[in-house]
Amino acid sequence: MDLIKIAQETFQTEAEALQTMAARLDRSFLDAIEVILATKGKLIVTGVGKSGLVGAKMAATFASTGTSSFFLHPTEALHGDLGMIGKEDTLLAISSSGESEELTKILPHIKRFDIPLIGLTGNADSSLAHYADVWIDISVEKEACPLNVAPTTSTTLTMALGDAMAVALMKQRGFKQEDFASFHPGGTLGKKLFVKIKDLMRTKSLPIIKSDTPLQEAIVAMSEGKLGTVLIIDEHDRFTALLSDGDLRRALMREDFSMEQPAITYATQHPKSYSNTELLASEALEIIENERIQLLPITDETKKIIGVLHIHDLVNAGIKSR
Repeated sequence: MDLIKIAQETFQTEAEALQTMAARLDRSFLDAIEVILATKGKLIVTGVGKSGLVGAKMAATFASTGTSSFFLHPTEALHGDLGMIGKEDTLLAISSSGESEELTKILPHIKRFDIPLIGLTGNADSSLAHYADVWIDISVEKEACPLNVAPTTSTTLTMALGDAMAVALMKQRGFKQEDFASFHPGGTLGKKLFVKIKDLMRTKSLPIIKSDTPLQEAIVAMSEGKLGTVLIIDEHDRFTALLSDGDLRRALMREDFSMEQPAITYATQHPKSYSNTELLASEALEIIENERIQLLPITDETKKIIGVLHIHDLVNAGIKSR
């Protein structure tokens, strides 16, 4: 049995169904989009079995792309959850046959609420198509299942239709990257667009020493600070130099090396620092990468240290450069 060929045939069957669906899109698709755009309440998606699973995914996609939406199971609706439907909502119901028992039982009640009903079904003569204010044909020539029974092609097509609706709604609403990120603050995009230096910088127990501190004491401070670095300030508490473990290794090679010398003798003078704590963490990571440093000291307008941003903290927080 050639399993690769079977898999390829599945892809081909489903791809052909998607192309057929794309070609037959008509006014009903536009009507559905207009109904959703005019909805002042929520778009409620419902369906049973595989259609229900697809519907749950569709509702999640709508909700994360600017269309307030949630999934409602027909059985739960029959047992009290109809109360979740408001007078300003729209219902989007999915059923390949259009005759799913649990779904058809709630359709008369939906009409009683006098709210718009969008039906996705492959049966033009079904109960769902009859009750729907807008009906979109989701029929397929055949399922990818060799028995032509298990929902395969039909579920792929329905999910793609949901994506097409979500994308069309995003375009109509002018939904931008920043809007998407606001719905996904914990995701990569959200972190890139919203997490700032002030959210991740360390401000406590910083390894700060005076410019006249002997190297021996500086090494102790470096060890206790656990940053591989000590920050050096002048007599006015202004950030002036930085001694890294790399600087320390290079100092060991110098003929004038002495543990009694001031640490600033071997430090990097006038190192890179930043004072705008509102800078995005992703932009700060770019600075760190471009400067090839691990630590970015953060100062106020008077050059006094208020925190540090370590590359490890950025990486651990899932921050990526733009």
